[in-house]
Amino acid sequence: MGLVVLKELIEILVRALVDHPDSVVVEESEGDGSVTYQVTVAPEDVGKVIGKDGRVANALRTVAKAAALKEHKSVYVKIMP
Repeated sequence: MGLVVLKELIEILVRALVDHPDSVVVEESEGDGSVTYQVTVAPEDVGKVIGKDGRVANALRTVAKAAALKEHKSVYVKIMP
């Protein structure tokens, strides 16, 4: 799975969680051996994406890291309102 597909995967997962899927934006930025995905959602949807005690956010990060293992890069997912 390439990193382009990973961006789409994150976007699909987040859109399924929120009430305003049209406001979901996933931006990708690459650094030295790492890729950061900044997920922007509507302010009222931030809690749904983070989840109780951060469980949903941690699950998204786990999926992203597992999908990027073949790329040998560190993956970070940031959730922004």
